[in-house]
Amino acid sequence: MKNESSVSSGGVVINSLGQILVVKQLGDTWSLPKGHVNEDEDILVAAQREVSEESGVSDLELVKGLGFYYRPRIDKPEEIKKIYMFLFITYCSELLPKDDDNKEAVWLNMAEAVDRLSAKKDKEFLMKVARENNLG
Repeated sequence: MKNESSVSSGGVVINSLGQILVVKQLGDTWSLPKGHVNEDEDILVAAQREVSEESGVSDLELVKGLGFYYRPRIDKPEEIKKIYMFLFITYCSELLPKDDDNKEAVWLNMAEAVDRLSAKKDKEFLMKVARENNLG
């Protein structure tokens, strides 16, 4: 069992062109949209909120839960995050991040998205999701 310090929730978001949503965090790192789950907040609600805050995309259709994985926080490697993820589709293409700490979001094809992600565990997770769901 891992000693997690925080719980995050987010999503693999796919648009009508089959592109994946990737967001810039902490100034110079790239991630799938996700963030801290507030006390007493449902993990699905948290995922939808975080995607909306970090990208401006709020029209999300839930496909399924993707489980969770662990990884160190990029800015605090001593802290292990438990990250719950969901697969969403959207017909929204415009990206308008609302979060002052995450001001950039892009749509990328699967190979570009995997390449852009900063954390090795995020790359591994996205490749696993792509294989299991025949994406990209």
